[in-house]
Amino acid sequence: MTTQLATITIQNLKCHGCANTIAAQLSKLEAVSDVKVDNETNSVSFNYNDETAYKAAIDKLSSLGYPVAGENNAFHTKAKSLVSCAIGRMNT
Repeated sequence: MTTQLATITIQNLKCHGCANTIAAQLSKLEAVSDVKVDNETNSVSFNYNDETAYKAAIDKLSSLGYPVAGENNAFHTKAKSLVSCAIGRMNT
């Protein structure tokens, strides 16, 4: 099975804590690998095996409070990102 590379611009990425949470959580997904978070460009890159894995990664980002740029970024989504950020800071 061949892997594909995705690079996605996300919202609410603020710091290294956010990056740690994103990398840790996406790396747990089956068929997702080589997760890299770039705070300077607000982007996440990862390899995935199929569209199901890609959608799972997008859904996971959103559930953590980091939706794809241009998607709804409601207050509760921003609040989720603050919690995810704090968890990432504690786990460094």
